[in-house]
Amino acid sequence: MAASPSDLRRAGNEEFRRGQYGPAAELYTRALELLEATGEAAAEERSVLLANRAACRLKDGACSLCVADCNSALDLVPFGIKPLLRRAAAYEALERYPQAYVDYKTVLQVDCSVQAAHDGVNRMTKALLEKDGVNWRQKLPPIPTVPISAQTRWSAPSAGAPGANTPPATAPQREPDKAAANTERARALKEEGNELVKKGNHKKAVEKYSESLKLNQECATYTNRALCYLALKQYKEAVEDCTEALRLDPKNVKALYRRAQALKELKDYKSSIADIKSLLKTEPKNTAALKLLQELNRA
Repeated sequence: MAASPSDLRRAGNEEFRRGQYGPAAELYTRALELLEATGEAAAEERSVLLANRAACRLKDGACSLCVADCNSALDLVPFGIKPLLRRAAAYEALERYPQAYVDYKTVLQVDCSVQAAHDGVNRMTKALLEKDGVNWRQKLPPIPTVPISAQTRWSAPSAGAPGANTPPATAPQREPDKAAANTERARALKEEGNELVKKGNHKKAVEKYSESLKLNQECATYTNRALCYLALKQYKEAVEDCTEALRLDPKNVKALYRRAQALKELKDYKSSIADIKSLLKTEPKNTAALKLLQELNRA
């Protein structure tokens, strides 16, 4: 007997619970394909599956894919808390802080009791203040106004048939939500590492970043730990971390620059120059990269 979309979703939840995010994503994809093949509209069920797959992408560090899945989920069912939170987390990992701030604020319009959104707003406020100064709010994208119907929908039981019409905040997403605490803890550990870097304590910061990465693989955490390894003259480890970051985000400027720095110290000038040239395709006027390229050409 062929598996139904619900069977595949439950199997995906089980894989997610076991930490098998790739297989879980494949099962959610099969469920989505089955729904499309049978012509079932089931907007809310499709939104749930997309949000669940987005959770897998986020855990695997594929933040751009997570954003794409959350966009699709929100197109189907606007103002869903879970896809908004996951998209915000992905934007944060990509250091797209204005977009993350907007999503966290939107979640609070839907349900002002979501602590993860309050914490996110506080983190983004701090990051944006440091980045853009006191006028940071002027650079924000518009924050959408959540209609009253959306504010009440997620807290009310579904009036329709069970399963397909269950709101995304409830049962079908239960398994992926078990990872939420780990993701929050990972983010907190990363912030502790960042504070230690500011104090010049790179060795202790490495410990914090390492703990964070055990809970959640994130591009920015790898590049932050690579910065510490550079300061500690552990160049091979810096190269490895930057390579992991680039696996998650192939055009990440910090990863390319820091790997180039480490490769230079390891006297692998050819590979270092290749990384700088890749970086300059994205940011042709990056002054630090241009300076490093000059040094490499003289080496």
